[in-house]
Amino acid sequence: MFFKFFTKKKEGTLSWREAEERAARFLEKAALKIIERNYHSRFGEIDIIAESKSILHFVEVKATSGDYDPLERITSSKMAKIQKTIEYYILKNGIQKEYQIDALIVTNSGIEWVRNIF
Repeated sequence: MFFKFFTKKKEGTLSWREAEERAARFLEKAALKIIERNYHSRFGEIDIIAESKSILHFVEVKATSGDYDPLERITSSKMAKIQKTIEYYILKNGIQKEYQIDALIVTNSGIEWVRNIF
């Protein structure tokens, strides 16, 4: 009961699972192929790794009710973890492809794709 009290979401807001599912569908509709979701390493996590014809996209998904700028939640320490995780992923998988770090801002009314946030 205690856990439920502190994890309950506000009425009308998206859960992180709903936001990531919508983000993945959005990327697929934009002709990107989803390679991985919720990729974890000892350095951090990447929400979605997707591929277009020429670029590998490492995507941070942020859900918001619109009360603040969700990009502000991607702090410099979060970006450092993302970058280390990307470097590890690329090294581990022998990837020699250009990449970029994107953010998808998911709201009840739509999705905003912010490219090259780093």
